[in-house]
Amino acid sequence: MKVEQQYIDLFSQCEAMICRHSAEVMNAPRAQAFADFERLGFPTTKEEKYKYTDAAKLFAPDYGLNLNRLDIPVNPYEVFKCDVPNMSTALYFVVNDAFYSKALPKTPLPEGVLLGSLKDMATQYPDLVKKYYGKLADTSKDGITAFNTTFAQDGFMLYVPKGVVVDKPIQLVNILRADVNFMVNRRLLVALEEGAQARMLVCDHAMDDVNFLSTQVVEVFVGDNAVFDFYELEETHNRTVRFSNMYVAQEANSNVLLNGMTLHNGTTRNTTEVTLNGRGAEINLCGMAIADKNEHVDNHTSIDHKVSDCISNELFKYVLDDQSVGAFAGKVLVRPGAQHTSSQQTNRNICATREARMYTQPQLEIYADDVKCSHGATVGQLDEKALFYMQQRGISYKEARLLLMFAFVNEVIDTIRMDALKDRLHLLVEKRFRGELNKCQGCAICK
Repeated sequence: MKVEQQYIDLFSQCEAMICRHSAEVMNAPRAQAFADFERLGFPTTKEEKYKYTDAAKLFAPDYGLNLNRLDIPVNPYEVFKCDVPNMSTALYFVVNDAFYSKALPKTPLPEGVLLGSLKDMATQYPDLVKKYYGKLADTSKDGITAFNTTFAQDGFMLYVPKGVVVDKPIQLVNILRADVNFMVNRRLLVALEEGAQARMLVCDHAMDDVNFLSTQVVEVFVGDNAVFDFYELEETHNRTVRFSNMYVAQEANSNVLLNGMTLHNGTTRNTTEVTLNGRGAEINLCGMAIADKNEHVDNHTSIDHKVSDCISNELFKYVLDDQSVGAFAGKVLVRPGAQHTSSQQTNRNICATREARMYTQPQLEIYADDVKCSHGATVGQLDEKALFYMQQRGISYKEARLLLMFAFVNEVIDTIRMDALKDRLHLLVEKRFRGELNKCQGCAICK
């Protein structure tokens, strides 16, 4: 039996239940998404886009799903107390794939800002959510997006109206919680109108030592002159599988920073597609992966310069140890007429052992003649001369190795535009390289 068949049968049997526990706006594209999933199936390594991550194989095991939305016995505000020094955030949780609304922070939000359960927002503000939901995530082109749209019942939404600035960073913690092997399918929807500003930090954690598979689809709309920072930190364990597809649309003179960091994982596949629709738009797309043992991190990015006078800067760095595997494919498309484009793409990688593997594929596709574009990729090992030099000055081999790896990824951390978070990431990365548990201060989950 094909891997897809168990999910086709599941949806056919449970479609009414899935729809009953969601909202009409989320249900509307479900039938088409299911048809697209039946046609596309799960990606395999035969597809160029998924050459290094066999999704079909990863979906083959039998996972439990909470389609009937049974209550999960956990209060994340009691077990998770994220205390990043000097950084005060508005803290929210998604437990598996359901927004936790039983207890909410008392942080006041600016007038007009909407934040909370995507299902509830779609029920209360159907016209607003309908304007955005599913408009970027095209189910006809990607089997994972089609699968997620078929099964997702809830998630998180942030809406910031015209000219409103959300001063306090918003922190969303995705918690995986189950007693058996479990699958979650969640959505994130972010919309900033003209001149709006917001910052968001998303953290992934796993509470239980079981096999988890999560799919996540993120849609981000950034209006004219809007500014949005999105930081994502994955810190789970080696029995997790994560597929995350992010779609971003930017309008004129908008400024977006995306920074995704993988510190602990099992298998991760991130897809990021950015479309620059308005003149003067700028995207800074960054990523970092630290992997060891048999961990697998695959980042696939696409930046589409549709109009002139836009800027894109892309920086991804990997440090791979033991038998870990990394993959990066980054495409920058400059369309006809997109003159005065400035684009720089950089991918730097270290394989700390001979068994580690890195696959990199930077791409530029340019159809305009007045542009400034460059790309480059390197895969190497730690500098033996630098290691020798440091040891000659009394630094142990282990410490010298750690210092070189830390200095290597520091450039990605320094792109963060929140000083408190930047300082915290420096500490977490240092702990990661030392082999210590990456504990958020005060976090009962990680202890």
